[in-house]
Amino acid sequence: MFLAHLINEPCSDPGLYVKLKHRKDAFLFDLGDVSRLSPRQLLRLSHVFVSHTHMDHFIGFDHLLRVSLGRNGHIALFGPQGFIKNVEGKLAAYTWNLVHNYRNDFTLRVTELREDSTETRQYQCRKAFEPEPLSSSDAFESLIVDRDDLTVKAAFLDHRVPCLAFALKEKQHINIMKNALDEMGLARGKWLRDLKEAIGKGLPDETPILALTKEGDGEGGARGETIALGDLAPRIVKITPGRKISYVTDASYSEENVRRIVALAGGSDMLFIEAAFLEEDRDKAAETCHLTARQAGEIAGKAGAKIFRIFHMSPKYRGLEDLLFREALDSTRDFPGSGLYS
Repeated sequence: MFLAHLINEPCSDPGLYVKLKHRKDAFLFDLGDVSRLSPRQLLRLSHVFVSHTHMDHFIGFDHLLRVSLGRNGHIALFGPQGFIKNVEGKLAAYTWNLVHNYRNDFTLRVTELREDSTETRQYQCRKAFEPEPLSSSDAFESLIVDRDDLTVKAAFLDHRVPCLAFALKEKQHINIMKNALDEMGLARGKWLRDLKEAIGKGLPDETPILALTKEGDGEGGARGETIALGDLAPRIVKITPGRKISYVTDASYSEENVRRIVALAGGSDMLFIEAAFLEEDRDKAAETCHLTARQAGEIAGKAGAKIFRIFHMSPKYRGLEDLLFREALDSTRDFPGSGLYS
């Protein structure tokens, strides 16, 4: 279901783009330099999760905004304490006297997460991005997105400022058995996406599904046949546990940070975790509240991540990235279940 890739080189701005294969949307974790993403990729975004608003994690907001203007679209943004003020400061830097002429509208829904509360505001382009308070709550919940197909959880880390880590988990993985399709004379097509959505939403067994069927040898076109969900799904669908992707960046190596990362990222199929310095530069890492490659590998092992990928390396290592990859891999020897993807 997920196609995830870091959008920049290891020594450049962090950012993880996650395309949802069977949906029309995508998620972005951190909003640094996004110039490598095409307008088509940016316009696919429905959710953006910002760890914190240091420049290398937030400077891409303007680029995303410019691409989105004049188009219909809704993006939900999440960030830590002070995030609403940061977004409003970006929006206030521009003059919006002509946007009422736009035929299409673009809306931002911004949620600020704090340890003790959350607040959400909405900003519509055709209303000159004037803030519209929507909701607030008394307590932060780690679960920040809960859809029929996936969840996103967040945890606060210490980077001398509150910094968010995130975990994206598919609720279940719905696999179509191609041999079963062939045995039933069913064709591939967009109807399978409707079937998966019906299963994901937990619709009742009697829900009608319009299945695309082959005619004869399949060369004469296809027609539709309505089959009840409860009769169809058991024959052509295999459900397996959902995949989990976690994203961790800009955290000091402290007992509490490690505990929170392991709790959030535990059992990840893929863990993206920063490794700003080599272990020989651990004093510099501590001074700047970052992880070393060895520390990143150890955390990945403790979290039981099947595969992990390090990123957000200091520019001083440009051209020497393999040193950090090797150090991170060496640190997982006591955790045989984890592997490094470079």
